[in-house]
Amino acid sequence: LFARTVNTAPPHKKPKVAAITGTNGKSTTTALLGHVLSAAGRDARIGGNIGVGVLDLADMHGGAVYVLECSSYQLDLTSSLKADAALLLNISPDHLDRHGDMDGYVAAKRRVLLNQGPGDTAIMGVDDPYSQRLCTEVTSANRRTIWPVSAGRALGRGVYALSGVLYDATGERVIEVADLNRARSLPGRHNWQNAAAAYAAARALGVSARDAGEGLMSFPGLAHRMETVATVDRVRFINDSKATNADAARQAMAATPRFRWIAGGIAKAGGIEPLADLFPKIVKAYLIGEAAPAFGRTLEGAAPYARFSTLDAAVAAAFADAEASGEDEVVLLSPACASFDQYPDFEKRGDAFKASVRSLTGELRESAA
Repeated sequence: LFARTVNTAPPHKKPKVAAITGTNGKSTTTALLGHVLSAAGRDARIGGNIGVGVLDLADMHGGAVYVLECSSYQLDLTSSLKADAALLLNISPDHLDRHGDMDGYVAAKRRVLLNQGPGDTAIMGVDDPYSQRLCTEVTSANRRTIWPVSAGRALGRGVYALSGVLYDATGERVIEVADLNRARSLPGRHNWQNAAAAYAAARALGVSARDAGEGLMSFPGLAHRMETVATVDRVRFINDSKATNADAARQAMAATPRFRWIAGGIAKAGGIEPLADLFPKIVKAYLIGEAAPAFGRTLEGAAPYARFSTLDAAVAAAFADAEASGEDEVVLLSPACASFDQYPDFEKRGDAFKASVRSLTGELRESAA
């Protein structure tokens, strides 16, 4: 799958490859690493499961970097990928219909490390049990440099964030890199893990600590991932359409104090039950798509909700309710579902949400006139 793109140049001129996978955070980390490399003056090309397909990327000169987002589907089908920097961010249940069970899913994700050897770097999240166990197994094999990353605890070696402050412990002494609380496009603990992984990969690819830290702070953010679309009167609209499972939705929900939640689509295994601890933050849920009846049953008695046939109707109702409250409010699209019952992909769903918000601003202008 990857051979034509990454192995075309002679060995002494071959561009570097960074391959990123994980259940959540792949796209943000891929875009973030590409931004950090470009800001440091490197020729970085982003592709794979984001943007341009791997086999459509042009051949590049030595010193350039392919930054590839790799899904479990793609990894399951490749045997030729050899990443100079392989990033495995996290693992939680997903795509079990494809891989059969968690063992199959973990095995697919592990293939991002395939063919690595001395001189290569594996960057591995250790904030969930599956990834932590895999990091231990890979470390015992000792075939490459291994840098664990964490967004919640100090590490003896690797890169970690504590309360949003990023530290580099890959060398002889620990370096404080950046205060991610000041990075407007990287809010929340999940983004601190993304930043730690992208920083580690940039360092593994030869970027200085200073340049890598500055690149993190200047990242403009990723469309459809905790993207503030507009503030209409006192109502802020956030597009988190990229949240196609409960774990991804948790990240936006945890980072938002209270919100009106638009959710639904085609639910993954477990639905939204794992989010029950966050239900008290929901002012009201506006449920759409195939999952709406099941989500309503889960929310019964825990948070008020209503069901809608379209996203447009849900946006309009959430805005009307928020306006009537007379308070500062947030309307959060974080579906915790795939989009395929109503949209071809999460991007089209996010674009539809943004179009609905834009129509609200037009209606307000007309009513004022």
